[in-house]
Amino acid sequence: MSIINQHALDHLSRIDSNFQNILNLYGLPPSWSRPPGFETLCKIILEQQVSLESARAAFFKLEACVDSFTPEQILRLDADTMKRATISRQKATYLLALSRSIIDGDLNLASTTRMSSKECLEMLTRVKGIGPWTANVYLMFALQHTDIFPPGDIALNNTVKELWQLENNQQVLDRSKSWQPFRTAASYLLWHYYLNKRGRSHPG
Repeated sequence: MSIINQHALDHLSRIDSNFQNILNLYGLPPSWSRPPGFETLCKIILEQQVSLESARAAFFKLEACVDSFTPEQILRLDADTMKRATISRQKATYLLALSRSIIDGDLNLASTTRMSSKECLEMLTRVKGIGPWTANVYLMFALQHTDIFPPGDIALNNTVKELWQLENNQQVLDRSKSWQPFRTAASYLLWHYYLNKRGRSHPG
């Protein structure tokens, strides 16, 4: 079932008028999705705390340094190559840690498609550089889990504070619990609002 389905939209609109107002203003949000796997997870790591455009540029430069985008190829890159690809030292460490965890068998991304959200989060966040935001965004976009609200997402936090007149991120997280079991659809609607107000087309 699509994240953006009528049942989820009806439920959210019924319990909170802010969601109905977003739909009235901007219509349905896109059903954002990405293919599950190593490449997508690397892209999300690169998107940590930077704009989507900056992360894309870094990924394309990194992709040009390898014959194929695989953990084995990433592990062959030295620090200078990573630097030329505009990958920060910290994110290079994260990409190498992810690649090593896959090669060593500590992380099996294929198996995450059969896991619960809790199991996926526990497995992913054992890898250095994959925190709650990165793991939750992967669950939303790549695995299409339906009840996810990524903590620490600046766009979501700012939008919820604006619409519900809240003061801090803990209040935002507490408010998001009332949107269960459709927190992913709620997040998509909130991103949709945030992006349309700024003339953009994709969260990040």
